[in-house]
Amino acid sequence: MYQLRAGDYGLAIGELPRGSRGKITDVPGVTVGHCTVDTLEHKTGVTVVLPCPDNPFTHKLPAAAFVLNGFGKTLGLVQVEELGTLETPIALTNTLNVGLVHDALVEYMVRRCEAEGVELRSVNPVVCECNDGGMNLIQERTVGKEEVFAAFACAAPDFDEGDVGAGKGMVCHGLKGGVGSASRTLDIDGTRYTLGSLVLANHGRMADLTVCGKNIGAELEQTKAARESDIGSCIVILATDLPLDSRQLGRVAKRASVGLARLGSFIGQGSGEVFLAFSTANSFDSRKKAATRQVTAFHEDKLDIAFRAAAECTEEAILNCLLTAHTVTGQDGKTVYALTDLWKPEP
Repeated sequence: MYQLRAGDYGLAIGELPRGSRGKITDVPGVTVGHCTVDTLEHKTGVTVVLPCPDNPFTHKLPAAAFVLNGFGKTLGLVQVEELGTLETPIALTNTLNVGLVHDALVEYMVRRCEAEGVELRSVNPVVCECNDGGMNLIQERTVGKEEVFAAFACAAPDFDEGDVGAGKGMVCHGLKGGVGSASRTLDIDGTRYTLGSLVLANHGRMADLTVCGKNIGAELEQTKAARESDIGSCIVILATDLPLDSRQLGRVAKRASVGLARLGSFIGQGSGEVFLAFSTANSFDSRKKAATRQVTAFHEDKLDIAFRAAAECTEEAILNCLLTAHTVTGQDGKTVYALTDLWKPEP
C-alpha cells in the first residue's frame, strides 16, 4: 500500500535531494523488516535493520553511537563505542522486550554463523527501545524469537512506516508516532553517496510540534488532549556509504539532534535520545589476520554535507512517521490520533 509522505504533500525539508525511495534503504545493501503485534491489549512489535547483505559478524562495519539523553535501555552501545564497529543487525522494540529481543538476535547470529561455517563464541547485538506502555500491555512482553525471526524474514529495501513493527504503540508529539525514514543524496567530487535515517519516534509535546518552521502543535492541542511533558524517547539510526571512520560517524550522529529540535523537541528530562550511525564503506573481514588493512579516508573539512544530511533526514523521518501513522486505540481504551486526522497538508 502506497503511503503519503512529506514529499507527496509538498513539504520541503532542507535543501539536499532525496534518494529514490526516500528511505534508509537507499543506502545500497541496507534492508528493513517489521513484525507487528496488534491485539486489543497489545500494540507493539519489532523492527530490524540489516546493515549489509554479508554476515556483519565477519564483515564488520564502522559504527558509532551518541547518547544525547540517557533515559533509555539500549543494549550493545558500550562495545560499539569501544571498538568502533557494528557486528549484528540492529533491532528496535519496546522497553521491557529488550532482553527477549536480544536473546533472539543472538539466536539469529548463532544460526547464521553455523550455516556459514563461522565460529562464534561471543557477539554484540544492538537492541534499541522506546516505551510503548501507554498503549501496550507492556508487562506481558509479547515480542520474542518468533516475532524477531518474522521481521528478518520480511526484511526488504521497501518497507512500511508509521504504526508498524516497533512503532505500533509509540506516541510522538502527542500524536500517533512510530517508525519513519528518509534519505539524502550527496554529490562529492563527482561521486554520488547516500545518507539515510530510520527513527523510532516516541517523544515530544504536541504544543511544540513545528512543521517546516511553522508551529502547528499549539492549535492541535486545543482540539485533543496531549501529554504535558516531553517524555518517551527517540531512536535514530543513520546509515551511509560515505567512507567515514567511527570517530567521524560519531560526529555525524550528533547532528540528528538538529532534526529533533527543528520539529520542536527540546529533549526533555524523561525522553531518551539515542543515535547510532554506521557506514557500509570500509567493511573488513575479521577472519583475516593481517596486522594492517587499506581503507579510504574521508576529508574532515568536507563533513558539513554529511552533517546537513543527518539533520535533514532525521527531521523528515520523524515527519514521515507522523504522516503515515494511523489513529490507534490502546489497551486502556485511550485513542491517540494520527496527525493527518487533525491536520491536512495539501498534496
